[in-house]
Amino acid sequence: MTNKAEKPQDWTDRREEELCEALLQLKSAKDAHRFLVDLCTPAEIRAMADRWKVARMLAADISYRKIQEQTGVSTATVTRVARALTAGDGGYRKVLEKIGKYKEEKANA
Repeated sequence: MTNKAEKPQDWTDRREEELCEALLQLKSAKDAHRFLVDLCTPAEIRAMADRWKVARMLAADISYRKIQEQTGVSTATVTRVARALTAGDGGYRKVLEKIGKYKEEKANA
């Protein structure tokens, strides 16, 4: 276990760090799904899946209204994800770039 001096500033809790380390061990979407099913309620998984869909749609410059119509999520959720994309910790953007969706979808918008 790391001591406080070694702890990254953005970790709010060692438990979160351990969860992230566990996620890094997953090598396939099937394994990730199994882990999420064991870890989360169906509603929590749906909420995360909705946010991820919204992030991809926002990266493709789809309007908030169209996102809400197509996904059924609230405007508050769309706004929250948009704020995270522009002023968050960069997690959405990093994954979108890694899978080639951010640059690709921006270019095709």
